[in-house]
Amino acid sequence: MVDTPQGSETKDYVKWFRQSSPYINAHRNKTFVLMLPGAAMQSDNFHNIIHDIALLNSLGVRLVLVHGARPQIDARLGLEHSNSDFHEQWRVTDAAQMTSVSQAVGEVRFAIEAALSTGLPNSPMHGAHIRVVGGNFVTAKPIGVIDGVDLQHTGKVRRIDNKALHQALDSDAIVVVSPLGYSPTGELFNLSFAEIATQVASALQADKLIAFTSETGFYDQDGNLCRQLSLSECAQQLTQLEQDHDRSQSLQACYDACQQGVPRAQIISYQQDGALLQELFTRDGSGTLVHRDDYELIRQATIDDVGGLLELIEPLEQQGALVRRSRELLESEIDRFTILEKDGTIIACAALYPFGAAPTTAELSCVATHGEYRKGGRAKLVLDAIESKARKQGIRELFVLTTQTAHWFLEQGFVAANLDRLPAEKQSLYNFQRNSKVFIKAL
Repeated sequence: MVDTPQGSETKDYVKWFRQSSPYINAHRNKTFVLMLPGAAMQSDNFHNIIHDIALLNSLGVRLVLVHGARPQIDARLGLEHSNSDFHEQWRVTDAAQMTSVSQAVGEVRFAIEAALSTGLPNSPMHGAHIRVVGGNFVTAKPIGVIDGVDLQHTGKVRRIDNKALHQALDSDAIVVVSPLGYSPTGELFNLSFAEIATQVASALQADKLIAFTSETGFYDQDGNLCRQLSLSECAQQLTQLEQDHDRSQSLQACYDACQQGVPRAQIISYQQDGALLQELFTRDGSGTLVHRDDYELIRQATIDDVGGLLELIEPLEQQGALVRRSRELLESEIDRFTILEKDGTIIACAALYPFGAAPTTAELSCVATHGEYRKGGRAKLVLDAIESKARKQGIRELFVLTTQTAHWFLEQGFVAANLDRLPAEKQSLYNFQRNSKVFIKAL
């Protein structure tokens, strides 16, 4: 059968949909805070973002959407010939301007609510029936006087009503939070939407904070896209961008959220169609990930990993690179395996088999890496973990039998050896039909 272009596209779609199913299950009932700047509402891609948000809602993700309104506020004040003064990153908001600020914020909020309420038959949101909830979830206080400058009605977050937010989320509604806050005395304050997003994510102990920006993700000073940043790496980048508020705002929000208990935060583009779905439903994502824990985790395999291990090694068994292992054998030997896990998916593995009653020699076996990650040094990471484990057990020498990866083992410090260098028990089991080459490494 000839694979037509249409057939190829269908297969790609089916493959993507199947691969996304673990993420669909993982994200269900999780809480995500979306940080959407005012500029995103002016993007041609805005309605695609709304469609993707609606899809997440239909998949059972609990969503809080915190929006900004800076360009809309600037435009409103410009129409009224009212100039804003800024002190560092803060707008100085007087009482007269506060009216214009609240009007601009209200217009943005209503535009978002209207977009989320779309349900035309020819719309991707047909049948969605989304409930949108807003309210006075943010209690504010004035920033006050900074360096002698009175910021007046520019404020900061005093408290987040997380109980009310949870009640709204429990009703399957999307919560929309605007960059305004009310004080206990009834005053209205202009707030930073980035601070609100961070504080909401912290108060809810959200599973993710997702910050939309104009770029694909966060780029370092050399113009390189940072695919992932640990908190320490994030802190270093922020130090270098100390005077660049526009570039650092999203990264600072992600850093602060993770510091306050949110496991992961992501920076993605509001201009790239499908960036939100790609970030959430593919292994490599689309932007920059800021994480508290190890994004790629090396650990001891458990019985729950058998299915994932089979999926990883079966293609290599079919190619003849690995000896076939049944599910039963894997289950009985699972404690021998060390795995590298990325976002819940096993992408590399290796096994250690000591020989003898008081072993000083062990076999390194079943070294495998997922096809999409073979040039990223993952196998070396697993090998390092195996060698560390072997040393702790008193192993002084590793040997490996391979048919197709001799050069890689040579690069890792193994040397070619004769069959008689193997333990007698292993020599008796040697498969001459496979004609595997023997390599040994002293630890």
